[in-house]
Amino acid sequence: MSSMDDSTRRVRKETRLFYFLIIVLFPLLSVAIVGGYGFFVWFLQMLLGPPGPPN
Repeated sequence: MSSMDDSTRRVRKETRLFYFLIIVLFPLLSVAIVGGYGFFVWFLQMLLGPPGPPN
């Protein structure tokens, strides 16, 4: 009986972890990565100028 309770608890914990990863972590991580890349490009353009051939 105890092993059944442990198994149920483990499945419940893994399910909660899965939902946390899918609903919270992955969206925040993707926004942070895209935002960080945008900031990097913006800062690089401030230092080196906009892309394109020089005038």
